Amino acid sequence: MINDQKVQYEAQRIHANREELAWRVAQAIHEDGTLQPLKGLHLSRTSVPRQRVHSVVEPSVAVIVQGSKEVLLGESRYYYDPSRYLLTTVDLPRISQVLDASKERPYLAVRLELAPTLVNSVIVDAAHSLPRERAEVRAIDVSPVDGNLLDALVRLVRLLDSPDEAPVLMPLITREIIYRLLIGEQGARLRHLAMEGGYTPHIATAVKQLRHSFDQPLRIETLARELGMSVSSLQHHFKAVTAMSPLQFQKRLRLQEARRLMLSEDLDATSAAFRVGYQDASHFNREYKSLFGVPPMRDVQRLRGEALQSAGR
Repeated sequence: MINDQKVQYEAQRIHANREELAWRVAQAIHEDGTLQPLKGLHLSRTSVPRQRVHSVVEPSVAVIVQGSKEVLLGESRYYYDPSRYLLTTVDLPRISQVLDASKERPYLAVRLELAPTLVNSVIVDAAHSLPRERAEVRAIDVSPVDGNLLDALVRLVRLLDSPDEAPVLMPLITREIIYRLLIGEQGARLRHLAMEGGYTPHIATAVKQLRHSFDQPLRIETLARELGMSVSSLQHHFKAVTAMSPLQFQKRLRLQEARRLMLSEDLDATSAAFRVGYQDASHFNREYKSLFGVPPMRDVQRLRGEALQSAGR
């Protein structure tokens, strides 16, 4: 009887928290798009299912409040909805698509950045209570949202109504969220990618270097030597963490940045290609079409047309 009551109470608590979280996010962001009302806290709203979006996401936890989404990384697909959260522990160029959204029930989501230094600090403070599990290598996955994690997220979003309290309470609640993640299903993944030792921190360093100098020629031998790894070890472990080889990772970054340049700075395809490190325009066009499905300028025209249609709704 007591166990049944506890299960019923927990289900009611989760339902109430989801309802409150949906209401608060909808109140905070009235139009389709993204908003960062507090540093590191991102809110998203979409009223229609979207085409695939190419982006780079930093270490973070994402919770869908309403609707559903799919993320593609390499050959893997990660589906999540209000019952699951998505954890990313290394900067990753990914493809995502909102699957379930409407004007009546828009897609609503919350994403909280996870600073590696803060994760390390929580690991040190909570070392005695963290389970000893086998480390997970891949830097992204989905898991069920439990009541305690959802409760902490609700309290974090409530701070939008208390700007004077946010500077004091947000760091505390963020630490609690990290702790909940560390003792949860993906705790091993988060610990393994945050702590020193092993090869994974080297891969995180490689990712940072590639993001910083993606427009420069990739010299894999030099990168491996700087990290104290063999080329084969770097290639193997990099793909294990990111689902891509270093060259594929760099190519994805280059093409996504070229797309952004053509859209936001009105560059032609050749100029954008040169800016991101391509010396051969025809090679750039082939790789762009392979990733985005159409040639560069046709893709940009389509995206601008979709933006105008959305603005006219």
